[in-house]
Amino acid sequence: MKKLALLLAGVLFAGPVTVLVAPALIANPAVLQAAACTVSSLTVVAEVPDELVATTRDGVQVVLNKTQLTHARTVIQIGASIDEVGREGVIIALMAGLTESRMRMLANTVYPESADYPNDGVGSDHDSLGIFQMRPQAGWGTVAELMSVTYQAQAFYGGPNGPNYPSPRGLLDIPNWQQLTRGEVAQAVEVSAFPDRYANWEPVAEAILTALTVPSSGGGGEAPASGDIAPTTRIVVPMPEGSYFISSPFGMREDPLQPGLFRMHYGTDYAAPDGTPILSMADGVVLWAGNRPGWNNILVIEHNVAGQKVVTLYAHMWDHGYHVRTGDRVSAGQHVADVGSEGYSTGPHLHFEVHPGGWESPAVDAEVWLSEHGAEGVTDPSTSVRSCTR
Repeated sequence: MKKLALLLAGVLFAGPVTVLVAPALIANPAVLQAAACTVSSLTVVAEVPDELVATTRDGVQVVLNKTQLTHARTVIQIGASIDEVGREGVIIALMAGLTESRMRMLANTVYPESADYPNDGVGSDHDSLGIFQMRPQAGWGTVAELMSVTYQAQAFYGGPNGPNYPSPRGLLDIPNWQQLTRGEVAQAVEVSAFPDRYANWEPVAEAILTALTVPSSGGGGEAPASGDIAPTTRIVVPMPEGSYFISSPFGMREDPLQPGLFRMHYGTDYAAPDGTPILSMADGVVLWAGNRPGWNNILVIEHNVAGQKVVTLYAHMWDHGYHVRTGDRVSAGQHVADVGSEGYSTGPHLHFEVHPGGWESPAVDAEVWLSEHGAEGVTDPSTSVRSCTR
């Protein structure tokens, strides 16, 4: 049986300022293009796994079966087809479906005919039906309509083209919904008697979206193919001169947070005050800018160095410490992020990795690589094109 187990609370980075990242555990860059800063279009996987294990915010482990995940895939597909919904809206819909029915299509004895439609069991909440527990009496639709996952998803997202427009309100009908918390938006649509329940399912919703989607290629906000990246004309040290010291080099070392445990440190740690600029090592394209479930805050940039693909990773930024988005083209020495201490870390620093050949190739000693390629020191970082605040 295929099983997707996601450790949502786990951290893979370490540092004395340090971090441990196993290159083989990071997906191919093509899978790293859906950023937390921007919403890339979503491509839903063709084959749903048999099982997904995830953990709620309050620490309860849940197991979702293939039927539940198939319903979730439909919810994602409908959301991905509506431009205004984006990644945030899909996560909110998944949170609502998990909270209301555990992502099950439920019939209801109030409407005996509902059992004649494909279903995953019988619910008993008033006259509520389906994944989002929508009520015919509240105007959400007929029994036949509400026993369809596709219809329920369309109704939940709502908007001018929604089947329930203008009432009951779907997600797109909530004024300024992007400025509310995810749980608040779910509650605004569901109008539940228990409004605080939704946030508990947020990490599970994130896990489902990660498991069932990969980013699409092409289009705005996404990284171009490697062949579209022009060769860089300059290599720089990823921190301004005089702003840092190397606190932990590449190589085997004792884990600073687990004394007695020795393992490989795949990067070089540059200790520096919180907020110190982080610079792009070379011209390139941002493949990932944000937090990935099961990881921490990272920035991944692909470069073309003398015709060879080289990928660099920058880690431990705070959520507000990004100045670029996925798909942005950056230049050598550009201020792309700020030093932080997010994740498995003992203090502010940059964890920096160099992967010649891409993620399929192992990381090398960044200090040696930079020296061999004549990296320059930078005193006046260039300003980034945009700032990403989340």
